[in-house]
Amino acid sequence: MITDLRYRGASTGKRVFITLSIAVMAGYVLLILYPLMNMVLSSFKTNRAIISTPFALPETFSFATFKTVWVDKGFSHYFANSLFVTTISMTFVLLFGSMASYGISRYIYRGNTLVYMLFLSGIMLPLKAAIIPLFLLIKTLGLINSRWSVILIFLAMGLPSTVFILAGFMKTIPLELEYAAKIDGCNDFMIYRKIVMPMVAPAMALVTIYNAVPIWNDFFFPLVFLQSNSVKTLPVGLSTFFGQHSTNWSLLFTGLSIAILPMLILYLFMSKYFIKGMTAGAVK
Repeated sequence: MITDLRYRGASTGKRVFITLSIAVMAGYVLLILYPLMNMVLSSFKTNRAIISTPFALPETFSFATFKTVWVDKGFSHYFANSLFVTTISMTFVLLFGSMASYGISRYIYRGNTLVYMLFLSGIMLPLKAAIIPLFLLIKTLGLINSRWSVILIFLAMGLPSTVFILAGFMKTIPLELEYAAKIDGCNDFMIYRKIVMPMVAPAMALVTIYNAVPIWNDFFFPLVFLQSNSVKTLPVGLSTFFGQHSTNWSLLFTGLSIAILPMLILYLFMSKYFIKGMTAGAVK
C-alpha cells in the first residue's frame, strides 16, 4: 500500500499514480461543490433565467431576493426557530450524553451492560416508526405547536449515538489519570469536567456535527408538531415556496443558500477536531 505521496524524488510510476490520484480527488471536489455553487448563483437569477439558462452566470448580482426572503417572507423567524431548536437540542444532547457516557465507561456495576445496551437499542429503533404513540404522548404533555416538542424528540434521537461514540472514547482513557486526580483531591465531577471532557474534545466535535446537521435539516418532526408559522423551522418554511401550480425557484434557492450557512460555518470551525475524532484509534 502506497502511503508516501511526495512527488519529489518519486519514480515515474509513482508520479503517474500521484497525478491520477490528485485528478480523481479534484474531480470529486468539483462534483460536490458544483451543485452548491449553482444553487448560490441561481439565487441571483429570475425564475425565467433559471429555467431557460440553468447553467449560465446571473446577469446581475442583486441581493433583492435575499431581502424578500429574509424580511417579506418571514425567513428570519424560521431561521431563529431552527437556531434555537438546534442549539438547545445539542446542548442537552452533549450534556446528558457525556454524563451518561462517563457513568457507563468509568463505573462498574451489575446493570452497566444493560444500561449501555438500552442506549444502543435507540440506534436500531427509529422514532419515525412510532409517530402515532409519540404524537399522543406530546399531545398529552400539551406540547403540540411548541418548539420544546421537537427539542425533546431530537434529544431522544441524539442520545443513543452520542453515548455510543463518547463511551468508546472514554473507555480508552487510562484509569491512572483518574487515580492521580483522586490523590490530588478531585471528586468525580471534577474528574469528569477537568480531565475526561478535555481529552474527548475530538469526539465531542464528531458528535456535534453528526447530530447537529440532521437536527438542522429535519423536516418530518417539525412538520408534524409545529403548526403555527411563528414556530416553524427552516425546512418547513422552505416548503412555503412550493406553490400548487408553480414554484418560485429564485426564492427557493435563496432560502437554501441561507439555510446551509450555519452548518457550513460549524464544520469549518470544528473540522480540525472532527477529523481527529474520525481518525482516532486508526493508528496505534
